[in-house]
Amino acid sequence: MDKTVIELFAGVGGFRVGLNNIKEIDSDGEAVENGDFEFVWANQWEPSTKTQHAYDCYHMRFGDGNDSNQDISTVTKSEIPDHTLLCGGFPCQDYSVAHSLTTEKGIEGKKGVLWWQIRDILVAKEPPFVLLENVDRLLKSPSKQRGRDFGIMLRCMADLGYIVEWRVINAAEYGFPQRRRRIFIFACREDTKYGQSLLRMDPIDVLSKEGIFAKQFPVRPISALPRSSDLREIENLADLSDKYRFPFENSGFMAKGIAYTVRTEPVKESPKTIGDISESDVDEHYYLSEKQAEQFERLRGSKKIERTKPDGTPYLYSEGAMSPYDAPDLPGRTMLTSEGSVNRSTHIIRDPATDRLRILTPVECERLNMFPDGWTDSGMPEKRRYFMMGNALVTGIISRLGERIGQIIDEE
Repeated sequence: MDKTVIELFAGVGGFRVGLNNIKEIDSDGEAVENGDFEFVWANQWEPSTKTQHAYDCYHMRFGDGNDSNQDISTVTKSEIPDHTLLCGGFPCQDYSVAHSLTTEKGIEGKKGVLWWQIRDILVAKEPPFVLLENVDRLLKSPSKQRGRDFGIMLRCMADLGYIVEWRVINAAEYGFPQRRRRIFIFACREDTKYGQSLLRMDPIDVLSKEGIFAKQFPVRPISALPRSSDLREIENLADLSDKYRFPFENSGFMAKGIAYTVRTEPVKESPKTIGDISESDVDEHYYLSEKQAEQFERLRGSKKIERTKPDGTPYLYSEGAMSPYDAPDLPGRTMLTSEGSVNRSTHIIRDPATDRLRILTPVECERLNMFPDGWTDSGMPEKRRYFMMGNALVTGIISRLGERIGQIIDEE
């Protein structure tokens, strides 16, 4: 079986950087790929911007003509190249479905929700393996029906003959330079050798030592029995959308429509720190002006603010104090798309050479996500470089998963 891959919602190429262990850019501005995953197609399209900065960056770094800058909903799924692995990070949205007007058993996914585009590709192309990333709140959304959205996803994959493993991973707990917590989802078709091996295992063994996450991101011995949920007890997806709720934990396994979930604790590794990734001799414009320093002091301080709910009820909004700057001996906090702006979430560091307060540089943000230096220096405005890294993933996690995925594919 070959290692062909498609990358959906590709952004600036985090999955490709991770899977192919890309560490540098050559003199022509193209990525130096060190792995044997062959990316046969990628799709990146941002509906809210005229200039497609993420796609332009992806195209510049890879330049192989196998990329698409088209609304994924308009792509004919059968025309996507055949592939062994589908990967992508997709937005967390409301995945609710409704009864069709024509039949009680029909379903209609909420328009604009990108999960349904993934499902349509799985139907059309039947890839043996799938690797997805999302924010960890996916497990608990929506707030009024906890677990429904993830349950819908799992049911869809069960109906298509997939087995699913998942884990919420805090990158810093496994040696990486950012405290970024995300859910990673790996799925395989039941008819693969890997799928058949999972079906013969006890779920607790999958979750504790034999599954892809347990092997690549070890956990402490599990003492509690997993809770389970039969996703096929409810006849169809529309009824599931109305009725389903379940307390999914940070680790889980689903086979033949039965989901098993348990809370796991990581075997922690020493992380890289902000001090490890800091540049020296940075441009003056990254340093805080007196006015900015005052703004950040106010934003990072404790506060209580009177606000009003939509129904007119007053309430007191409070925030605790943050350290005036980010400690150099700790990994970075989770980067947001507002990084680099005057915002409470923006990292502030003491420059290692001058001891003056400043924001992170775009290169330092790339290092927090383990991209090569200058990856987003592709003609986009600096503000967009920060935005891209706020949207990206820690590519080191994908590299580690890629090691095992490569073995699994070879064993097929």
